[in-house]
Amino acid sequence: MKKLSSVTIGLGLLLAGGVQAQDAITYNDQQKLHDIADAVSAKRIEQDIRKLVSFGTRHTLSETESDTRGIGAARRWVYQEFQRISADCGGCLEVMYVSDIVEGEDRIPDATEVKSVIAIQRGSTDPDRYVMMSGDIDSRVSDVMDATSDAPGANDNASGVAGTLEAARVLSQYNFDGSIVYAALSGEEQGLFGGKILARKAKQNKWRIMAVLNNDMIGNIEGINGVINNTTARIFAEGTRMDETDREATMRRFYGGENDSPSRNVARYIDTMADRYIANLDTMIVYRLDRFGRGGHHRPFNDLGYPGVRIMETNENYNRQHQDLRTENGIEYGDTIEGVDFDYAAKLTALNAVSLAGMSWAPEPPQNVDIRGAVQPSTTLSWNDARGEENVMGYKVYWRLTSEPQWQWSRYVGDVNEYTLENVVIDNYIFGVASVSPDGFESPVVFPGPAGEFSIEFEDDTDDN
Repeated sequence: MKKLSSVTIGLGLLLAGGVQAQDAITYNDQQKLHDIADAVSAKRIEQDIRKLVSFGTRHTLSETESDTRGIGAARRWVYQEFQRISADCGGCLEVMYVSDIVEGEDRIPDATEVKSVIAIQRGSTDPDRYVMMSGDIDSRVSDVMDATSDAPGANDNASGVAGTLEAARVLSQYNFDGSIVYAALSGEEQGLFGGKILARKAKQNKWRIMAVLNNDMIGNIEGINGVINNTTARIFAEGTRMDETDREATMRRFYGGENDSPSRNVARYIDTMADRYIANLDTMIVYRLDRFGRGGHHRPFNDLGYPGVRIMETNENYNRQHQDLRTENGIEYGDTIEGVDFDYAAKLTALNAVSLAGMSWAPEPPQNVDIRGAVQPSTTLSWNDARGEENVMGYKVYWRLTSEPQWQWSRYVGDVNEYTLENVVIDNYIFGVASVSPDGFESPVVFPGPAGEFSIEFEDDTDDN
């Protein structure tokens, strides 16, 4: 008797269980995304990193009056650079400072204006829907309160700010349905204050943020572990939503979703973009908010219910992070320009750019996705239309085995609000739904129920802006 391989047996079982061969993942290859990836310039990123390093220190508590040194000079230069980019696209960017006074904190004891720089590229059909790319403008040395010593911050995090500027240069040459925010956030090393201030502003002004892509250290390829690698990157994404209620936690316990928060499905989206559009880059989704016990500027957005992830290098070099410039026992310490690989920073910038573009050309994810099928042979998904219906051609249902990290099967179901997967048993899979534009751009996948919902609640008495 002929033996069948385990792969053949597994496929046969799946096909017998309602999954068809034509349900393999398919997508429309988008030439515009290839063009965007190719347009990102390592040379321009290098120039911007060198300029940011030239300010000596960008510590949040450093000099603000000088034109050549300190956080004040650095943020004014970023503001002017965004203005130059806007001039090149006919004024397509709204450039502004977002700030607040912080005091009485361990790392900001005295009243200090924490001022970030942002630029908004408004969408044409759904301008109140946003995706965001951010980097941190501030830097530090060993003593977090030392605001005068040289703190080049070349990789941490001039690389993230330079990547954000370069993404703005490339993407500002296109028109999108949704809006894109480019942010150089301040106060990260002192306690994530720039992100907290901007996240509060976003919620007060009812920004419908679908994804925050926080870029913190995207230029180092030589790890403290001795590994040198320019072909991988990490995407950190937390599971359970921070704003989950007790009732929603109970629902998640019985219906699942701990691995399908909006942040996790944004991470899956970015991982897919890397596979399709970025040569020689494999992304690793890390099922954690951030590095072990550490934090980044996506967290304040997660805290308010917004989906957000951290994109960064795979192999960190701790000798170059938060260190006084020195040489000890033959080891050079400090975050200097020599530790940055500009081609690698460009590769991760391109990943951000194609992900932002894909989500901005796609419709908003579907709303109020629901599922039923307990003790039944088939599974039914239903949902409300995505906002901005003029950009919606239809919807696509996704599913995967519960043990699999990435979506395995999909089926385009048309412009409907309910679909039944015949003979696909609800107990055996994870399910989701994505919106699809007329030209084939897809939103991130939405897991059914509050655990996977992309929208957030706003106070009724909050003023729009």
